[in-house]
Amino acid sequence: MRLFDRSPRRVRLTEAGYRVLDAAREALAAADRVRGAATPRAGVMRIGTGTGQFTARLERGIDALREQAPGFDVVLVDLPLPARLNALRQGELDLALARGVRAAPGLRVLPTWTESLFAVVSVRHPAAGRAAVGVAELADGPFRAAQDHDPSVVAALREAPLRPGRRAGTVGDTIVEVGSDPRSWTVLPADQVAELRSTRVRAIPLEPPTTITGSVVIPDELPSTCATAHRAAFGD
Repeated sequence: MRLFDRSPRRVRLTEAGYRVLDAAREALAAADRVRGAATPRAGVMRIGTGTGQFTARLERGIDALREQAPGFDVVLVDLPLPARLNALRQGELDLALARGVRAAPGLRVLPTWTESLFAVVSVRHPAAGRAAVGVAELADGPFRAAQDHDPSVVAALREAPLRPGRRAGTVGDTIVEVGSDPRSWTVLPADQVAELRSTRVRAIPLEPPTTITGSVVIPDELPSTCATAHRAAFGD
């Protein structure tokens, strides 16, 4: 892929180059966050999460863990899923939350909760008043997914006839765009649906019901008593 247009007088980024530049900036920022959290400190738990994900579950889980051991601090590190798992392998995180991960080399994946998936549409969408909706009924409109959309949520729709729309930067931006477009739609897990504050969109259960599994991911050598406590804390 060509990233630069070169001439005798100047060098310019191609359209692909601008996309790569944005991704590179995100990767470098993520690396800085990992370095900031990587130095082990007594009484600190470093938890890997995703941007805008797991908020309520993290709050409940941290509170539950503090009931057993009240004297620790928490550092949350937002990373894309592959970087989250790699940081855990490198000892830069103590645990991570993830959706749709069945196995990860060198790590222990503990299935912990199950979430339903919901279609999110504008209140002006023809399906907005439905009690449930099938993906095939939404397929005529563009499907919007954000750069930080949980990849496992999109993967759960891999057999659906999706017509991709423009990608937004964040899930929050995606919701704003869906609310402004009576044809487009997206999909979110129940945890994120519960945190929607927009009055311009409706969340509708998928038909047939579609679920996704969330897991606590820990280093393979973590004692089983700790694994049990983490799983209980972050479960439903």
